[in-house]
This record gives sequence, C-alpha cells and structure tokens, in this order.
Amino acid sequence: MKTGKLIALTLVLAFLLALSFGCGKQVDDKRTLNLGFDAEFPPYGYMGEDGQYTGFDIDMAKALCERLGWEIKLVPINWDSKDMELESGTIDCIWNGFTINGRETGYTWTDAYMDNSQVFVVRSGAGIAGFADLAGKIVVVQNDSSAQTAIEKEENADLLASFANLETVGDYNTAFMQLESGAVDAIAMDVGVARFQMIGREDAFQILEDALVAEQYGIGFRKDDITFGLEVQKILEEM
Repeated sequence: MKTGKLIALTLVLAFLLALSFGCGKQVDDKRTLNLGFDAEFPPYGYMGEDGQYTGFDIDMAKALCERLGWEIKLVPINWDSKDMELESGTIDCIWNGFTINGRETGYTWTDAYMDNSQVFVVRSGAGIAGFADLAGKIVVVQNDSSAQTAIEKEENADLLASFANLETVGDYNTAFMQLESGAVDAIAMDVGVARFQMIGREDAFQILEDALVAEQYGIGFRKDDITFGLEVQKILEEM
C-alpha cells in the first residue's frame, strides 16, 4: 500500500514538474522585440523628465507589441553604429525616425508610416531666408543622418560647395546648442525633430521655407527578416 502511494505521489510530482516546466517554457518563448533607437532624437525617441525612454515611435512600438502579445526591449544606440547593431543581432529593427528614401535595398522595410522632410534651421534675425543665404555659412548635421545624405547628393553639390563648412555632430541637442551660441549658422535636419526642438523658443529660431528633400519614415529590419517585418506591417495597418 505504501509502495502504491509512493508511486502515485511520484507520478503527481512528475506531472506537476512537467507542467511547471511547460508553463515556464511558454513564458521564456514569449517573443521580444529589441527596438534600436537614438535616445537623443525627440520627439521620436528620447529620455523623458521621469528618466524613462519615451517618444512617438516608442509609444507606437509599445502599442504594437501589446497587440501582438510581445515583450519590448528598448535598446538605445549610437546612430552611426545602427547597421552594426542590427547585423550583430543586438537589435531586431531600427525604429526611430528612420528614413526609407535612399536606403530602400539595404533593409526589409515596413510601409512608410510618416512623411518627413529635411530642412534648415537658422537663428531668427540672422539674415538667412533661403538656400542662397547659406553661402559662406557653417552648417551642421547629425552624423550618418538623412540630412547629411541629402546634402551630399550630386544634385545638391552646388549648395554644399557654397558652405564655408559642413560639420557633423552626434545628436541634434548638441547642434542646437552650437546654433544658439553662434558656433554654427544653420542645422540641416528632419522637420519633425526641428519643430519639437523649437517648442518654447520659436522666437529664437526659424525653419527655412524651402525643404532640402521630402522623405518618409519606416521601420527597418535585417534583409532576411521578411517574416518579422510582415508581422509588424500587419499590425501597423490595423493601428
């Protein structure tokens, strides 16, 4: 009798252990989206006053993962290292004001979810009203950004040649400090980021009316992650 009880107890324990292992495995297998973003690129991705990462793209990614039942891991990256981070598997996608135009063949893309333009921001009252007034001026741009790519295109060769110098910085917070101090004369950048940076100081800066180029934002995955991209695209369309 005791032997029978012992066998029964052993079987129950084995079943509970298997059940526990199975549940744990389901939790472990819950998909995680490792989102690569520039933490100094407001309003799309940045650190809020509460010390937490926030922004339009981050909020959208969180909502998407909630719909899919995925976990999300926010991975701040240096923007000029984004391709290395993607290829190494540190991140699954680049989702942070990431311009499709000019990069169409380098990634698996979702459809564009936002229109964007590259513009010039200058100090108010600096006497710069258009591209011609940038001649002899110092222009700054974020390294490896869409604005830098646009300026360096062949069709803008004359504009680039007219600058006294084209300088690069790691982020646009630094660029605005340089513009405000007079160290540079203009910033080339995304219009959405420019408008956000100017909130509360619209009198100090202005955006030139003519855009350098019109572009679109999308989410970029590794070229071989087609299925991953399609899953995200489906939910984006629902959203």
